Amino acid sequence: MMEALNQKSLERVVSQKALQMGNSFPCQICVVGFLCGVCLTSLFLAIFTSLGTFELGRISFSAISMGTSSSEIISTDCNFVPKATEKIIDSRKSKAKTKDDRVSLLYSAWSSFLTKSPSEENELLLKLGLNKSNVPNAPHLENCKLKAQVNERLDKRDGNENFPPWTSWKGLLETYPAAVTNDRFTNFKHQASSEGGHPPWIAGSDQENYPLTRKVQRDIWLHQHPLNCGDPSVRFLVADWEREPGFGIGAQLAGMAGLLALAINEKRVLVTNFYNRADHNGCKGSTRSSWSCYFFPETSQECRDRALELLGSKEAWKEGIVTGKQNYSSKQIWAGRTPRLWGDPWSYLQPTTEINGSLIAHHRKMDRRWWRAQAVRYLLRFQSEYTCGLMNAARHAAFGKEAATMVLNSFSGQWPKDVTNDKRFDIEDFVWSNHKPWIPWPLLSMHVRMGDKACEMKVVEFKEYMSLADRIRRRFPHLNSVWLSTEMQEVIDKTKGYSNWNFYYTNVRRQVGKATMATYEASLGREISTNYPIVNLLMAVEADFFIGALGSTWCFLIDGMRNTGGKVMAGYLSVNKDRFW
Repeated sequence: MMEALNQKSLERVVSQKALQMGNSFPCQICVVGFLCGVCLTSLFLAIFTSLGTFELGRISFSAISMGTSSSEIISTDCNFVPKATEKIIDSRKSKAKTKDDRVSLLYSAWSSFLTKSPSEENELLLKLGLNKSNVPNAPHLENCKLKAQVNERLDKRDGNENFPPWTSWKGLLETYPAAVTNDRFTNFKHQASSEGGHPPWIAGSDQENYPLTRKVQRDIWLHQHPLNCGDPSVRFLVADWEREPGFGIGAQLAGMAGLLALAINEKRVLVTNFYNRADHNGCKGSTRSSWSCYFFPETSQECRDRALELLGSKEAWKEGIVTGKQNYSSKQIWAGRTPRLWGDPWSYLQPTTEINGSLIAHHRKMDRRWWRAQAVRYLLRFQSEYTCGLMNAARHAAFGKEAATMVLNSFSGQWPKDVTNDKRFDIEDFVWSNHKPWIPWPLLSMHVRMGDKACEMKVVEFKEYMSLADRIRRRFPHLNSVWLSTEMQEVIDKTKGYSNWNFYYTNVRRQVGKATMATYEASLGREISTNYPIVNLLMAVEADFFIGALGSTWCFLIDGMRNTGGKVMAGYLSVNKDRFW
């Protein structure tokens, strides 16, 4: 009995101690903390298993509603990740990996389209376990061979017509079988070829381009394509492109614009000859060392042959039937008289350029700005098949995986196993084929010029360009993509500080330090140092918005191409003004 009493006394003491411990503040904190932990765990698991998709930054998390009860979620074993959650995570990872694999497969399949031969294309597709019939259309790529054929038809007369077939029917539509056999369409086409329509390389209305752009482009083409190049009254100006090491593509184009003005003022056909930047292995056959490697030639083959024949005639030189650059002073070429055939349309240029927060309505050399825009637009009117291929490769490298993701998200079923060879409809071949290739819209192009350009203009830091970009986005909040062209690696590095923008750029080695542009281009080699600026130029022309420095000749020419390409009302934000204004 004494032993039982001692036992009860011991239990009472232990109970009192436990009660005291339970009432102590540290112990209460531990208990409350444990209970809160259980509650928070249950809450987070419920969220992850019941909500839909959400995004954090650029990472997408897809949650699946499993209908799992709280008693199943809170596992009693010592595994820190509940079993139900493990299954969800594994399933999610598996689906994400499957999707990524399919995106990579489609991207690789499209890469085969960039090869130079059908046999190589088929070989690459076979290695991927695919064939061309089950590969979806690549929205960002063009059929370069077909495009070149269409443009070639639009750049030459049909028989003895006065003009090429510049009808209001775009691209391949005029080859539609029902139209070819239609007498009314034949008469319509003949009328357009006799009287002349609007040049097909000009996009937009007169209000969306520099004044008189469509008329001027038509007249330049007629001037450069006389009906009979063998007529003794046809005279020529034959000139090589500038080839000094310090001359970039922008300076070369500015010089040729001056020569075209001289040719028009003197009623001569301009014939361009040696182009040093096309003297590389990428330009094949007769296009090597020729402007026609990159863009359609400035005149017909008949006129070119006649002009080159006259170069060997002393009498032709003596009588002034043919002239060359040596016949003109540097001032005449670079700052000569703008053609006055169309009056003075530069006097009413639309004030859509902003510098330092103000629109520029008038400035010096407005005639030069207008004329260079017209001349460069004409010289770059149609891309060659080679240039089209360069653009395909650039878009694929920059946007290819985005395009693949977009296409697969729109696909019903699982690609490639659920592919069916659906019938192809005429609207795809004759109408939709004329649409421009896809790029992320809207797109802002930005050319940041630094380095040795400081000797010619005020050089501005990258943050000032981005400040202008933020201004555009305040007005157009759906804008988040930037095509960045720059020769400086430090500019590329600084893009990491702007995570709220998506930057795209060509993958080339960039300049480090203060080496001259000539030295930098020489280090890249002729082919790369020519190809990547041309890609940047054409991307800038197609972009929705542009930010640059008008003190740079390159930006000056981009501005001109945009203002003759239907982009006048997009405006132009410049970090400085042209040094001649």
